[in-house]
Amino acid sequence: MSGPPADWEDGGPERLYVITGGRSEPSLEAHLDLVTLVVATAPPRPELQPEHAAILRLCQAPLSLAELSAYAGLPVSAVTVLVGDLLAAGRVRVRPPVPAAQLPDPALIEAVINGLQKL
Repeated sequence: MSGPPADWEDGGPERLYVITGGRSEPSLEAHLDLVTLVVATAPPRPELQPEHAAILRLCQAPLSLAELSAYAGLPVSAVTVLVGDLLAAGRVRVRPPVPAAQLPDPALIEAVINGLQKL
């Protein structure tokens, strides 16, 4: 094999089709969005396709899907499919980001302020 054909582009749709196996959604029913954090649970193995192995190497510490997309140089949709594959194989864990803290009820804050002022 002498290499890819001259019309093969690294960022072309053909390459993405091959990487994702023609899929546009992850095979696993998991809610993955831009801020979902991904962390590897296993090191890359030789039989993995290069993009899967790259994701595992990048995810030694938690990274969001958006960060993975930027570091891997792939669209978020392709990274979502690849992370879904790794999740189904048990090679990564995903979790949503920590939600913003809920503010307490304003009536409670007023009651605390009034109680402190009476001291």
